[in-house]
Amino acid sequence: MKLTRTTTYNFAWVVLIALVDVAFLLVFFLLLSSNFILQHGISIAMPFSRFTLGPQTNQQIISITGGAVPAIYFQDQRVAIEQLGPLLDEAKRKEQSIIIKADRSTSYETVAAVTNAALEHGITSVALAATPPR
Repeated sequence: MKLTRTTTYNFAWVVLIALVDVAFLLVFFLLLSSNFILQHGISIAMPFSRFTLGPQTNQQIISITGGAVPAIYFQDQRVAIEQLGPLLDEAKRKEQSIIIKADRSTSYETVAAVTNAALEHGITSVALAATPPR
């Protein structure tokens, strides 16, 4: 005796669900592997270096723009070198390291002044950021 089904199954749904699942995984992977912007709105062309830092866990970024009158940014706010002291004291209390992102055209004197200010306020970990060569 031959038995027959009363309902028919459409197996195309199984393939469609698998394709949607793969598409979501691909979008998720692309979102996680993209470069994240550390500071929004501050455009800096950093110098190239073959040596780069590993990921820092507890850091503050000080950005220095180039030009005739360099601008110093700490926590996305423009500050003068004289105003940097209390901000660095707060970073020291939180045990944060400092990463200095300076533009290629920034004078060495300005970078040294910011580095010295961080070291004078007790920050033990000060690093200079660079871009890896292409």
